[in-house]
Amino acid sequence: MAPRLSPQAYIDGVCAGDRMVLSRAITLVESALPSDRALAAAVLEGCQRRAGTAFRLGITGVPGVGKSTFIDAYGTYLTGIGHRLAVLAIDPSSEISQGSILGDKTRMDRLSRDPQAYIRPSPARGSLGGVTRATREAILLCEAAGFDYIIIETVGVGQSEVAVHSMVDFFLLLMLAGAGDELQGIKKGIMEMADGLAINKADGENLLRAQQARAEYETALHLFPASDSGWLPRVLTCSAIADAGMAEIAAMISDYRMVCTADGWLEKQRHAQAKTWMHETIGHLLLDQFYAHPLIKKNLIQKEIDVLEGKIPPTVAATQLIALYLQQTAK
Repeated sequence: MAPRLSPQAYIDGVCAGDRMVLSRAITLVESALPSDRALAAAVLEGCQRRAGTAFRLGITGVPGVGKSTFIDAYGTYLTGIGHRLAVLAIDPSSEISQGSILGDKTRMDRLSRDPQAYIRPSPARGSLGGVTRATREAILLCEAAGFDYIIIETVGVGQSEVAVHSMVDFFLLLMLAGAGDELQGIKKGIMEMADGLAINKADGENLLRAQQARAEYETALHLFPASDSGWLPRVLTCSAIADAGMAEIAAMISDYRMVCTADGWLEKQRHAQAKTWMHETIGHLLLDQFYAHPLIKKNLIQKEIDVLEGKIPPTVAATQLIALYLQQTAK
């Protein structure tokens, strides 16, 4: 493990746009070591004044939809029109080894060589929501480093993979045509949160199917209640392989940004996200402190045995452990 820098060295390096220091700072905030928490907090506080100005785009989609290939194409389009782009790519982790391939850079060939782009793959490590526990902190650091456009790629679409919606300005849902019943291929709740849909791989023999799927999704979206932002989600087609449809997607997001900035929605959403971030952090810290408490460590194994042997219900064991923790912390 690389030696830790001083808080000011991290802050100065990140704010100067030093990518090596930025990477080390993200590693720091991702660290689960108790000794790193105070240092990470100081770094985040020092970088806070430079953050908050970038546009944050969340991208999710069913497995095999081509998220990484799409980000490579769309990100290259963005840097081509003058943006500085940071991509936070979340990789699924093994439930057995907790390891992760972190292979997104290999699937984003052009962006990985683009001097105006920065790609940071991170392992999910069991976190729900398709993001890591430190994704928000990584966003803040990338903004402080001067990137004006942040893309967060989730591990995919699932029942719990909606947390990215609570940390981005625009939520883009990538879909496939011709992969079965389009309207049943994804959960309604995620479609309701999407600010825009893009049907990828709309090329060759699949072009007609993509156009038909677009019409079906447009019809389905009209059945959903209007969003609080007043924005009406749009459905577009694209081909990441052929670099087709990138300008249209950028125009859609630009229209959204203009509409939602004018009526104050984006600012209101950012305030709500900051509040959510605080509450989630409280939950994470309390959970970590609970399991790290010596008395909990001492009694946890026996409670697990009691539950497995059917001596007490899991809820009773949990209640007893929490009562023990509160009793000890109140002293």
